[in-house]
Amino acid sequence: MTEVKKNSIETGLEIAVIGMAGKFPGARNLEEFWENLKNGVESFSFFSNEELIGSGISEALLKNPNYIRAYGVIESREYFDASFFGYSPKEAETLDPLIRLLHECSWQTLENAGYDPMSYNGSIGMYAGASDGFGWQVALRLKNLKEKTEDVTGHMTDCTLLLSSRLSHKLNLRGPSITMFTACSTGLVTIHTACRALLTGECDMALAGAGSVLSTDKTGYLYQEGMIMSPDGHCRAFDEKAQGTVYGEGVGVVLLKRLKDARADGDTIKCIIKASAVNNDGTGKASFTAPGKKRIADVIRTVLKLSRVDPEDIGYIEAHGTATSLGDAIELEALKEAFAAEKKGYCGIGSVKSNIGHLDVAAGIASFMKTILALVHQAIPPTLHFESPNPKMDFIDSPFYVNNMLSPWENHTETNGSPLRAGVCSFGVGGTNAFLLVEEAAPAFPAATQIKMPQLLLLSARTESALEKMTGNLVDYLKNNPDVNLADVAYTLQVGRRAFSHRRMLVCSASDEVVEALSFPGNERVQTSVVKSKGRSGSPDRGL
Repeated sequence: MTEVKKNSIETGLEIAVIGMAGKFPGARNLEEFWENLKNGVESFSFFSNEELIGSGISEALLKNPNYIRAYGVIESREYFDASFFGYSPKEAETLDPLIRLLHECSWQTLENAGYDPMSYNGSIGMYAGASDGFGWQVALRLKNLKEKTEDVTGHMTDCTLLLSSRLSHKLNLRGPSITMFTACSTGLVTIHTACRALLTGECDMALAGAGSVLSTDKTGYLYQEGMIMSPDGHCRAFDEKAQGTVYGEGVGVVLLKRLKDARADGDTIKCIIKASAVNNDGTGKASFTAPGKKRIADVIRTVLKLSRVDPEDIGYIEAHGTATSLGDAIELEALKEAFAAEKKGYCGIGSVKSNIGHLDVAAGIASFMKTILALVHQAIPPTLHFESPNPKMDFIDSPFYVNNMLSPWENHTETNGSPLRAGVCSFGVGGTNAFLLVEEAAPAFPAATQIKMPQLLLLSARTESALEKMTGNLVDYLKNNPDVNLADVAYTLQVGRRAFSHRRMLVCSASDEVVEALSFPGNERVQTSVVKSKGRSGSPDRGL
């Protein structure tokens, strides 16, 4: 029987997050992302003139005093296991780096949840958003990678508009497949749309996510006074010195399922989406690019009404927080208006943009993943560079305070057993606003008593090198999680992974036995073989 905490009212609209994967500046995976967040790491890269000239930036631009040499870059994004996903080398060359990364993150998300779409009987939807890819298409033509052939197939490999359909085709996803774009709010809008599809029964599970990647990995930007970019390459959300943000790259994907189904299936639930909503400012703002306070407040109120959650039971808000003097002030006023709470200073507020910058289309998914990780670890990471509040923002007469240090989340709620809850904001240029309310997930089952019984552990991969990497990953995982139930590990490896030609098996009764057996090549307890497999892909082997 699932534990439901006090003050947790379930409406039937709840959606479970059961898998996730992402890559962000300074973080190859979500484990590294959390380490950076909790330790207050600023993950921007600052490039030398030589590096920028090598990336095609003109010397004339570099002499401009307003050219800022900072950017949040995803490392090693040039590597891609093309054959793993059934691409020829030529196709892989023309495939947009963003599309490559979304292939990897979608696969990793499914593995993180323990599902193989080839054997899963239900339908899985795909809701993805991406930056337009124009820079990559221009680079392709300049490099003549397409030679003289402009065939339809070649165009489809670099077209982000077909992103979701391409992912569904390669991963065998048979639910709705929709590519979306609402500018900066795209990441959160894909999640909202996927939730609606699940609630109406269009699919049984849904992948949702977004990505933004430039065609070059070394670049900067031109600072213009009054625009959203920072004049010094640092993002100071909510601070009196805030003058803008920094651009960054990022990719993130989550796997969603109706909460009641996730509980029935025994899935590991990362967090619960209580409710979500989307709207648009219409004409109710100063300009097309400006945020609109009234409609932002409306979308937050809608979520609070749908979720039946008292604003005083919310302990944290992950804000859009672009560190612009006007934008941050409007966001705070909208939150104050929507919350209408008498209690003051009880809810932390922060912005991941101070760590990794503004990821454009992927901004919302980065905020969402930061919030999930904070719920899982029950700690709120610091928002960087906050010293004194923006004078246009009245925090004293509000429920909010800027969280600028790593803080245990238990200290941020006084609701006597109420689950931890957080809101996530994302507002797009053009006025599409999104807000989600998430809640910590109670364990579906009580912690199992460790009983030393022999367990069959199966590993398989498409290549020998991938099998060795997978073996090392298992050893590292068991070392870092010595209390994990080995029976659960064995079950996931048997049922939640696809079988491929390079295989390894062993029988052990405890995690330390597995670590010892796999750490020494030639151990007689470990059997390795190669068999014929009909699978066209397997555990990715990073490389192009």
